Amino acid sequence: MTTQPDIVLETRDLTKAFGGFTAVDKVNLRIRRGAVHALIGPNGAGKTTCFHLLTKFIAADSGQILFNGRNITAARPHQVANLGIVRSFQISAIFPHLTIRENVRLALQRKQGWDYAILKPEAALATLDDRADELLAAVGLTEDPSTIGASLSYGRKRALEIATTLALEPSLLLLDEPMAGLGREDIARIAELIRTVSRDRTIIMVEHNIKVIADLCDTITVLRRGRVLAEGDYATISQNPEVVDAYLGGGHG
Repeated sequence: MTTQPDIVLETRDLTKAFGGFTAVDKVNLRIRRGAVHALIGPNGAGKTTCFHLLTKFIAADSGQILFNGRNITAARPHQVANLGIVRSFQISAIFPHLTIRENVRLALQRKQGWDYAILKPEAALATLDDRADELLAAVGLTEDPSTIGASLSYGRKRALEIATTLALEPSLLLLDEPMAGLGREDIARIAELIRTVSRDRTIIMVEHNIKVIADLCDTITVLRRGRVLAEGDYATISQNPEVVDAYLGGGHG
């Protein structure tokens, strides 16, 4: 079986167990190019483990992962990142004592392959400032670029994290609970930001906020106990009695 050109990422019987517990059980995903695809399910359904497997933070026990038709099952984390697969985490991951421009500039340095950028003169690093400022503006961070990351609100830190991931020019962006811990106003802002950045790339997101999923996502895969329970658009999965019983009707856990 070959991967169709419009499928950017595919998993075939992806499986991972921890001791006697199978966290991901023969999961088959087909992520369409340019789509916003959600993984949802109760806590313990296997969503974040899937993310770890896709980005090679952990190795699968069996099954395959294909990216643009290429088998990346045995690839290392830095190799999949170099292919354009970049992820965020549940907890905002920025350098709090650096400025917001420096946070983005570090990601740009990584993209440039400047492994020893600390040894480069400031004038060389300053050549990245314009692009860093463009990315800050793109995510709505209008603060002075010299603003220290730690001074931002939690929602603004989330926006900064997305700016740093965009600096790596991902073709596939994995967002792990981007709305976690955000207030209503920040949720609306980050949702609009995700909608904007999805115009140029494919996004997979793990998210508990059903309204956000309904508004943003083209396809939703529902996981339960490590297996795919259902898949489709929101109208389809919201009418599935098993989904309602397992997730939508039983709280988000």
